[in-house]
Amino acid sequence: MKPLFKLLRYSGLPWVFREWIQRNKVTILMFHDISKEVAHQSFKYLSRNYNLISLQEYQKALTGRNTNLLPKKSMVITFDDGHKQNYEILSVLQEFEVPATIFLCSGIVDSYRHYWFKSNKTGIATDQLKQLSNQERLKVLASAGFRQDQAYQDRQALTSQEIKEMKPFVDFQAHTVFHPILPQCDDEESWFEIAECKGQLEENFQLQINAFAYPNGDYGTREVSYLKNAGYELAVTVDLGLNTIKSNPYRLKRLSSNDTADINELIVKSSGLWAMIINLLKKRGNNKI
Repeated sequence: MKPLFKLLRYSGLPWVFREWIQRNKVTILMFHDISKEVAHQSFKYLSRNYNLISLQEYQKALTGRNTNLLPKKSMVITFDDGHKQNYEILSVLQEFEVPATIFLCSGIVDSYRHYWFKSNKTGIATDQLKQLSNQERLKVLASAGFRQDQAYQDRQALTSQEIKEMKPFVDFQAHTVFHPILPQCDDEESWFEIAECKGQLEENFQLQINAFAYPNGDYGTREVSYLKNAGYELAVTVDLGLNTIKSNPYRLKRLSSNDTADINELIVKSSGLWAMIINLLKKRGNNKI
């Protein structure tokens, strides 16, 4: 894929997308677990080519439907899960003045519990496990020795001290308790993961929680309703695309960086060009069926 991303970059199309299509839109870019080196390369480019704003700045403009609150080529940087390596890039976020948001799994951060998708030893593809009901998935994982409430020898997530040190520079928000696939949960499980996460993060880390990221980007009308009832004001998906001040606050679109170390891939994906290609291919495929 590297030659393709290089070709697309030097085609000039990412520049066209950035300067014309993204100009009056809000781009939300998703990362997960990048190294300090990748962070430096990524944010050096992004800070020079976009106006990086916080999720809270966008939320304020969204609520007031006020375009005057947003600069041209606005971009919001987000990280999902709360991986321990996120702490190592704090200095990079400060250097390039990146007002990032990190969505935390409240039952995993500040513990030695593991993310289930990083501990899949079942022999079944993770994407297949995501299709199972929540209880079925947990049973299959348990048969391979994994329990979501078990403490392991090594740590995968941020600690409370790291979160405390990052708080002046990073906006921490909610990403469920244990990162299940919410539509595969029953009503009680889905409500618990949404409401309990907010409560735990506010009580244990003194955070102000008003935003949510759907694990794996999966959600339904039930999840949107639960978010509203739990007191959330907006939520981000992994639906590919860009946003405006008229976007549905509980269905905000994001572009994935794929945590890439390839600058060509980052440039193509952050511009929205790749998302357009994927969406066109999906549409074409659906039309053939």
